[in-house]
Amino acid sequence: MKTTVKDKRYEEVIALPKEKQFQPMKQSMFFRVLLKLASSFDLAATHFKCNKIGMERLKPDEPCLVLMNHSSFIDLEIVASVLFPRKFNIVATTDSFMGIMKWVMRLIGCIPTRKFVTDTKLIRDMLYCVKNLKSSVVMYPEASYSFDGTATPLPDSIGRCIKMLGVPVVVIRTYGAFARQPLYNCLRKRKVQVSADIKYVLSADEVAVKGADDINEIINKEFDFDNFAWQQENQISISDAERAEGLNRVLYKCPHCMTEGKLLGKGTMLICEECGKEYELTEYGYLEAKDGDTKFDHVPDWYQWERECVRKDILDGTYELNVPVDICMLVDMKCIYRVGEGVLSHDREGFRLTGCDGKLNYSQKATTSYSLYADYYWYEIGDVICIGDNNVSYYCFPKAGGDIVAKTRLATEEMYKMEKEARRTKFKIR
Repeated sequence: MKTTVKDKRYEEVIALPKEKQFQPMKQSMFFRVLLKLASSFDLAATHFKCNKIGMERLKPDEPCLVLMNHSSFIDLEIVASVLFPRKFNIVATTDSFMGIMKWVMRLIGCIPTRKFVTDTKLIRDMLYCVKNLKSSVVMYPEASYSFDGTATPLPDSIGRCIKMLGVPVVVIRTYGAFARQPLYNCLRKRKVQVSADIKYVLSADEVAVKGADDINEIINKEFDFDNFAWQQENQISISDAERAEGLNRVLYKCPHCMTEGKLLGKGTMLICEECGKEYELTEYGYLEAKDGDTKFDHVPDWYQWERECVRKDILDGTYELNVPVDICMLVDMKCIYRVGEGVLSHDREGFRLTGCDGKLNYSQKATTSYSLYADYYWYEIGDVICIGDNNVSYYCFPKAGGDIVAKTRLATEEMYKMEKEARRTKFKIR
């Protein structure tokens, strides 16, 4: 999928008027039927099945909050199928509203928000949906696709959000959606059966009496999963000849020679171009070293090791990102503006983006967000790191070689956790 991109000078873009705010639209039965029909082709191809757990507790016309794990585009198709004929509004990233898509997204009930920023308007919009439109709200609390097939961090604010909405909570968990179309593989479709559980988790009364921290604990348990483990345990065969293509985007550091950015995912193999180490991603989702010396046979274990390495680098003071980037900006819903080149830096203090002939100088503290909007082959442009606030988003496309997107997201998450731990320690001492 592509998006509308226009070249414009930075000073012209930053001077553009702010996007006019609008309220969510009620999803009509026509668009509910249309979404279900459009989704039926993909779902039929995956032999989709849904298991309902406790859903008899939810009244047909009762608004609820639907939380769903995020694996690939089929997630929206699953929602359109399993919630039918219930009307719903779905929280979606603002960059999906570009150009004519603004009206398409609005008509199917989408609510725009910028990822990983504090958005009070989003809460107001969600309240408007459940209270005024009497519509359910669908939200992907992870806010982005999983890189390694396991759950990404959830915001601490999810419990407070649920309490403010005061409606029942339903969780949709998918099986096979990640294996069918992993993000690192440029969302190539594979022949994998897909299923889902839709589970009634909390009633409105339970939401009212439970604390936000207790609700967070319940939701985090529901979002504890490992798609590679699921594939292995269920002996799901993926014989795709390019199943390891792009895996280096996730597994960017060699555990044998410790070199970063020199791994290459090609065909079914992951090869280190520095030391020559070769791993095969088997049809059942295991990693096997060709010489028999396998450090990690499980993709999430390798990724977790990379996280630990990043955390150590941060603690040692050796972590730093300083990379030339092409810069695009989002300030309205007309298009993405390409404004020039710059340098993106990242260290314990946070992000700094400079460029556009000295006109751009943006900083973002490490405490700003619990995670990072990072994506692979974003709208067919390239791998991207996105920072910004409620007024502007900066899409940074690294120009240097090597895979840095996953590492930067890991570093962002670990820095945030460190700052959070430091604040808790300081509070306890006082």
